[in-house]
Amino acid sequence: MDTTLDRAAATRAILAGLCASLVGIGLARFAYTPLIPPLIEAHWFAAQDVVFLGAANLVGYLAGALAGRPLAARLGSRRTLQLMMALASLAFFACALPLSVAWFFGWRFLSGLSGGIIMVLAALSILPQVPPERRGVASGAIFLGLGLGIAASGTVVPLLLNEGLAATWAGLGALSLLLTLVSWRWWPQAAAAAPAASAGRAPAHAGFALKLIYAQYALKAVGLVPMMVFLVDYIARGLHLGSHTAALFWVVYGLGATAGPMLYGVLGDRFGIGTATRIALVLQILAAGVLVLAHGLAGLLAATFVIGTYPPGIVPLTLGRIRHTLPQDVPAQGAAWSRATTIFALFQALAGYAYSWIFAATGGDHRVLMEIGAAALAVALVSDLLLARAAWTPLAGAADQAARLSTSAPARNDRGGTQAGRAR
Repeated sequence: MDTTLDRAAATRAILAGLCASLVGIGLARFAYTPLIPPLIEAHWFAAQDVVFLGAANLVGYLAGALAGRPLAARLGSRRTLQLMMALASLAFFACALPLSVAWFFGWRFLSGLSGGIIMVLAALSILPQVPPERRGVASGAIFLGLGLGIAASGTVVPLLLNEGLAATWAGLGALSLLLTLVSWRWWPQAAAAAPAASAGRAPAHAGFALKLIYAQYALKAVGLVPMMVFLVDYIARGLHLGSHTAALFWVVYGLGATAGPMLYGVLGDRFGIGTATRIALVLQILAAGVLVLAHGLAGLLAATFVIGTYPPGIVPLTLGRIRHTLPQDVPAQGAAWSRATTIFALFQALAGYAYSWIFAATGGDHRVLMEIGAAALAVALVSDLLLARAAWTPLAGAADQAARLSTSAPARNDRGGTQAGRAR
């Protein structure tokens, strides 16, 4: 039975996914970064506690990546996503009350939990019901919320801070609640409950391809952390350009983050997910090199924009590769995407601590961190160049064999390639 949504319903569903990623990840995670100095200056918490509280969201995100599918199996994806958006909104209001470190940690953990669950469930509750030729753009639009959240952290949050810390948290809560209410009925009615954790296992012939995806996603997590976490400090203190110039760079980073999901989604639709993935990796390695070696402001700004496209932009690319590796098998896609999200969250958290140790051990040398990050991305690129054909050729052969046995037309892209071929 055809479950594809009509254009209007598909547009509403995509907008619901965008709102969810904006609330649960874009704002819940990235809006905290510009709030760190005011939290310390206003004596809400000690400096070491503020850093500790920042990690609460990452821990919650990891827990959410693990809990998303089992929770959706009980409540259904649609209801789970609605409740997680509401929970993230409530967490903002709760953080307007600095009652204790434990109180704040708990709500920051819950905001991360909601983000992890949203990341696991949102796209795969929508994309199977979107026409195949629109799925790359649709995936990019859903995760556009991540980029919008980064952009808001450099623009909207500083404006809210003029009204005070409590008002800033409440303002973020009001914005999140508004997006939650507006999108409440936009989620597809036909979004089925996720299967139990034991279901949706990948077929044996896809095992090597999935392992490559997981390994590359872990390397990408390691690669993006230095630029994402230390960029502002590198510009302000490492290059001695000052905090005002560093704030400008963070805005440019946010603009890149806003463009990234749609840009890479379009590239995936146009050239195939595999080619788009390699283009993105090459651009990131080049941009990291410019950031380390260049001295001109224009070059640094251009590199910052390109680097900003990556954290939210790799999400639709990775999800696209999983979908093309496991075509027509939504339960297996859900299991694989949940596992990939968990691996990414784990390696991002581990990399954050490792980079902090290296930063201290090298006397605050930002360039060393960025060189390590670029090296991780280079390993991901080389592994793709060497192993992609071996990983996805058997899948293409299996797809072709199934097509010959089937009486229906095979699934092909606009260039005549199979789904597995596009993943290469």
